[in-house]
Amino acid sequence: MLSLKHRAYYISNTEDKKQLLETITASADVNNLKGAVFSEFTINAFIEEEVRHGHFDVLTPTNNSLQNSSEGERKRALLNHILKSNPEYIVLDNVFDCLDVEAQSRIENTLTELSKTILIIQIATRKRDILAFIDAIYVLKNGESKLFKAIVEAEKKHFTQNLPQPYKTEREKFTSLVKFNKVCVSYGERPIIKNITWEIKPGEFWQLIGPNGSGKSTILSLISGDNPKGYMVDMTLFGIKKGSGETVWDIKKHIGFYNSEMLRGFKRRETIESMIISGFLDSVGLYKYPTDRQISIAHQWLALLNMLSIKDKSFQFLSNGHKRLVLIARAMVKHPPLLILDEPTNGLDDADAKLFSELVNKIAQESESAIIYVSHRKEEFIKPDFVFELTPNQNGSVGKKVG
Repeated sequence: MLSLKHRAYYISNTEDKKQLLETITASADVNNLKGAVFSEFTINAFIEEEVRHGHFDVLTPTNNSLQNSSEGERKRALLNHILKSNPEYIVLDNVFDCLDVEAQSRIENTLTELSKTILIIQIATRKRDILAFIDAIYVLKNGESKLFKAIVEAEKKHFTQNLPQPYKTEREKFTSLVKFNKVCVSYGERPIIKNITWEIKPGEFWQLIGPNGSGKSTILSLISGDNPKGYMVDMTLFGIKKGSGETVWDIKKHIGFYNSEMLRGFKRRETIESMIISGFLDSVGLYKYPTDRQISIAHQWLALLNMLSIKDKSFQFLSNGHKRLVLIARAMVKHPPLLILDEPTNGLDDADAKLFSELVNKIAQESESAIIYVSHRKEEFIKPDFVFELTPNQNGSVGKKVG
């Protein structure tokens, strides 16, 4: 076993990953070995079994089902399940996605120790995630694997046109968008955040970081008006003190929102053009005929994204990376005072992550929208002005501006 070399496949999201997994598990060097596949496909298969038969083959540390767990909890549970089976080899498919820095470090240490006795085969769409003990890295070319050779590419700008202007020339002005004053939130006996004081002003570009379970989602739900705990804390949103008679929609009209889970909600065969125009109407699909000006602005965004020539194609035709560009444009057509990006680069390959980062930086530089970019770890190409970090504590996560 020790003579077998650990290998990685560094691929883009355009590759047929299912076919690659089948090729790997049928290859001569693992054909007679007991193996396991750590992949989203494996997790989804277990979830289907849970739904169909009502029993849980894989349990999280809290004895929760995979279906009702976070992405990070699912990954940790699957890895533990695999290790209990004592495999002779493991295929790892994007093992670090959705995990915070500490969880990644724990898994990396576990896999490094395992690599001394079992074969590790890794599939990665991010070069930074390739494990240090890997002996050989391959790329796919015309369906065949070739040894990877790093190529330094010249810097290229993809979004060369100016950012489209707002739909309305006269808009409400704010001196402060979000203001938390010693905000505490608990669920039952479990404290989540403690004494959070944070202010976001127009045009600021913030990154909100913190490990899994540190309260990032709780803070976002307070800002979006979706969390009823907001009525019990000292918080001001868009110039209105929380609990002053505002509705959720009074808050949401000022916010553009994106997270990677939104991709699962857009299954209809809408055109790329319709997806962007629907941002004016806050709907999924078009149920009202847009104005000429709305169509014109949508076309400006399409031109910026280099998609005007394919505007009539189905949104589902796009890669996941390009779908995210369209959804960002959809969120930005009205130039909201605040744009929230929740784990936007999860699941992207290196090329699409760089493309996405370029668009976000352009929005930060050329619009008056403030941005909250939420992540487990820093993205190389996204350049926030400020970082607010949550640190878990037994009395609830505390937060502070860092850097």
